[in-house]
Amino acid sequence: MTGPMTKATTPEQLRGQFEELLGQHTFLVGRLTRSMVANMPDLRQAAEASIHDNSNALRQVVASAYGGAQADRFGPIWQRHIDGLTAYADATARHDEQAKQKARSELSGFADAYGSWLAAASKGRVQAGAATAEMRAHVDGLTRQLDAYAAGDYAQAFQVQRTTYEAMFASGASLARASLAPKLVPAFDAAPNKLRSAFAMLLGEHMELIVEAQRATFAGSPEFKAAASQVNANTTAMAQAMGSIVGPQKGAEFQSDWADHVEGLMAYTAAVAGNDQAGKAEAEKRLNSFAVTLADYFSRVVQNQLDLVPLTGAITTHDRHLIDQVQAYAAKDYGGALAMERDGYQQMLGVANTLVDAIQRTMQPKLPQGGANTGGGGTAQRAR
Repeated sequence: MTGPMTKATTPEQLRGQFEELLGQHTFLVGRLTRSMVANMPDLRQAAEASIHDNSNALRQVVASAYGGAQADRFGPIWQRHIDGLTAYADATARHDEQAKQKARSELSGFADAYGSWLAAASKGRVQAGAATAEMRAHVDGLTRQLDAYAAGDYAQAFQVQRTTYEAMFASGASLARASLAPKLVPAFDAAPNKLRSAFAMLLGEHMELIVEAQRATFAGSPEFKAAASQVNANTTAMAQAMGSIVGPQKGAEFQSDWADHVEGLMAYTAAVAGNDQAGKAEAEKRLNSFAVTLADYFSRVVQNQLDLVPLTGAITTHDRHLIDQVQAYAAKDYGGALAMERDGYQQMLGVANTLVDAIQRTMQPKLPQGGANTGGGGTAQRAR
């Protein structure tokens, strides 16, 4: 279980914690509601425990930003929206349209309550209407992804979940900014901080999307193809982000290396699903090779500001989280799988911080003033 978060001591740390927790919340709720529709009670129980931990950690960060009294107000409001989404999922599983409409009404009430809370907590720096609209968009995304999933439209379900995650990750920066005195906002919104958020969002998203694709392997080809397409979209976006900093040629090199890394993880997953011990060993061997290649790439683009051995270790740790989580998932140890997912997500945000620190030291004059370009989509193709 998640322990208490370290108290943020700077606005940048506060931003990172809000982004991390709100982003992960989106994937956790998506998995909880889908487990209800798919009638997987053991997975549901593990997902509920993870959401509980995430919500407690989020309340601690709210207390750091806005004070204990406001955190006490926030807690029940936030739980209200989780309860509403759970009710919506239960109604969807039972094909009960009347209950779904009631849950939608509850979720609309949550959005209103959240908007009023943030307007008061931020002392008017955020308007209630704007905060309400933001949360309505969030719950709309989560209910739309569940409706699509229940209808068997997996492509739509995973695409909506990804865009909902990205919007919610950005909401973390908004929530942190709203707690600041106006004089601190310009530094908070400086280009290096936007760059850090952009890479953290993409690397965290990579981790979560790989998890989705790995677990979808056990659900069948249509679901896997839909999940894998979002992994490819993330790879494209990451390559574009790198290319905006290091140039198109090196961006294409990254896309090729990163796509090989993704394929290695999928090969391992397929071997687990097929109980292919030789295939697992071969995939692990390939992943170790890809880790060295990626570490070498990152070290070169930041002019050796990153030591190759620790960076290789960081990528290997990332792969180990994903290997361990798919092994646990295959064994129906859903609590263990979710713990590996959580730890892997947090570790990838740490990798993002390390990478951005090195980029800033070596490439400051070349940095995009608005942060990395994180647009993109479609299917990633390895550059050759």
